Amino acid sequence: MSRYEKMKYRYCGSSGLQLPVVSLGFWHNFGTKADHAICTEMVTGAFELGITSFDLANNYGPVPGSAEERFGKILKEQMSAHRDEIIISTKAGYDMWDGPYGCGGSKKYLASSLDQSLKRMGLEYVDIFYHHVPDPNTPMEETADALKLIVQQGKALYVGISNYNAQQTQKMEKLLNERGVHCLINQISFSMTERRNQPAIERANELGIGTIAFCPLAQGVLTGKYMNGIPKDSRAAGESVFLKSEQITEKVVEVTKKLSEIADNRGQSLAQMALAWALRHTTSVIIGARKFSQIEENCGCVDGLEFSKEELEMIEEILV
Repeated sequence: MSRYEKMKYRYCGSSGLQLPVVSLGFWHNFGTKADHAICTEMVTGAFELGITSFDLANNYGPVPGSAEERFGKILKEQMSAHRDEIIISTKAGYDMWDGPYGCGGSKKYLASSLDQSLKRMGLEYVDIFYHHVPDPNTPMEETADALKLIVQQGKALYVGISNYNAQQTQKMEKLLNERGVHCLINQISFSMTERRNQPAIERANELGIGTIAFCPLAQGVLTGKYMNGIPKDSRAAGESVFLKSEQITEKVVEVTKKLSEIADNRGQSLAQMALAWALRHTTSVIIGARKFSQIEENCGCVDGLEFSKEELEMIEEILV
């Protein structure tokens, strides 16, 4: 099929599962207030571009659960015939419902949350189920037991972790391995301007665990949209919990302008170059979008994944 001719796919760690280098995330723009027609265009259009990996979580929306409901509706209406061609991921770990069993890493919470996610999406199983964030109040052994149970029940084909640092990644890999389960992947925040998680990525690579970066465009900063001020319809203008206007400093603007010059010389947009740079370290990157044209542009990164030594040196000088 033509959808597979341009996208690039990589094996995820030491597994036999291949992921597209670009995955589509459902964090912000698929909730209750989103336009269903636009959401449908983004999902089906992404698939036609070769994006076969769709990343969700129990609390994505807003409101929590609504992104899974919307994806389930789109899947039923438009893509049910292609279920075996796509990778559907979901997660649990953050607050989801009231009471002591609505968050964390316990077997009670993880098993219950996945059951709810499957109902919202109309699925019998997901391809990847993640523990969304380490829980200091639950023994990691119990979380590993829960992930093993989920695989044994056939409710997930693979399991992964998210937001685990290098030490936590190594411990969970060991615990799962002892239980006969492979830790497939660690999903973690990573971009040109946010590299604090690079040790976790390197440790995962050493252990045969795949890696997938969320926020590879630094909440939109690495699209260049803030180089000439803060657009009224941007995330920073709306005082997002995750990106505030005061974070768009003169230094941030200066860095993005210098990076954009390198991208121009490479024949790429800044966003395309930023994604290509992140993919030097990770199996895949998760992009978010408000419209299909953004997805289409971002997928252009696959045409320029290689960097010269000189380019990498110039980028490093800018980022220091």
